[in-house]
Amino acid sequence: MLTQSGTTVPGSDTAFLSDTDPLSAFSDRSLLIVDDDKPFSTRLARAMEARGYEVHVAESVSDGVAAVEARAPAFAVIDMRLGDGNGLDVIARLKERRPEARGVILTGYGNIATAVTAVKLGAFDYLAKPADADEIHGTLMAQPGERADPPENPMSADRVRWEHIQRVYELCGRNVSETARRLNMHRRTLQRILAKRAPR
Repeated sequence: MLTQSGTTVPGSDTAFLSDTDPLSAFSDRSLLIVDDDKPFSTRLARAMEARGYEVHVAESVSDGVAAVEARAPAFAVIDMRLGDGNGLDVIARLKERRPEARGVILTGYGNIATAVTAVKLGAFDYLAKPADADEIHGTLMAQPGERADPPENPMSADRVRWEHIQRVYELCGRNVSETARRLNMHRRTLQRILAKRAPR
């Protein structure tokens, strides 16, 4: 996997693609992931590499735009809300540099309407976070104007809730009290959830 500095992550081997995988039809499999949630972007990058993409990760709008300027990718997965601005700026620049590129916007629960606007401005599609690699891959491979096939094994509602809580917990520096306050949840209830294994 390529990080911001362009170094290779150990253990990231090139995936074997079968002839039935839609990605095998693309000679350029470059994928830019722009997300400031590092645990999420790291997991997603590894999962997408396993599916055959050549991945580069950026953590900000400025780094994302710079990556597009250096080499406009064939595919992009971009978080709507980033620390230094809006992911739409990256999508807009990508569409200028490479109009045929397929860019997917990732959005939080409260931003679906904004994500629809993002599609009108050039994003290929949008997905609500937390989206998994199967959903993202399916969306990138869908034909223009078509919705991706639903995943065979989508996350359960309990798993989506658990993932959201874990993300907020990590963003709060693993501070239980602060996480409980932001989620409007009783501290002991949160502690019980954190102590349990992830639901399937």
